[in-house]
Amino acid sequence: MKQLWPFLMLGFVILSCEKKDPKEQLKYLSGYWEIDKVEFSEDSIKEYSISPYVDYLEFKDEKGFRRKVKPNFDGTPFVAGTTEEIQAIVENDSLRLYHKTPYATWKETIISAEENKMRILDPEGVIYHYNRYEPINVTKNEEAE
Repeated sequence: MKQLWPFLMLGFVILSCEKKDPKEQLKYLSGYWEIDKVEFSEDSIKEYSISPYVDYLEFKDEKGFRRKVKPNFDGTPFVAGTTEEIQAIVENDSLRLYHKTPYATWKETIISAEENKMRILDPEGVIYHYNRYEPINVTKNEEAE
């Protein structure tokens, strides 16, 4: 057992060092995000092949906003909805987003945020999976002519 103890301690140190700072996720949030799928429960998942709307998030430090936009065919966004103010706060080792509109306030939890993927947990326990939005290129392919 004494020989096993150093390996257990080393494993513990390695695992505890791998825990990421939730505030680091904030740098990935700004930009255009498209819903990939929504998990209502383990048995109930809705996948989206194409969505007419995209979420645009922008943050300066911990303050930001979210806006629903509808992209045009040329890739430029058309603003479709109201703007939600967002305050990002680290609580209980998680990044929380506090939303505020004239009609409601609510809190979401960032499960993970990377350069091209993001998962958010809403107050009802629903998990939203997002992919970074890439505009559809509808310009003519000159080589095909």
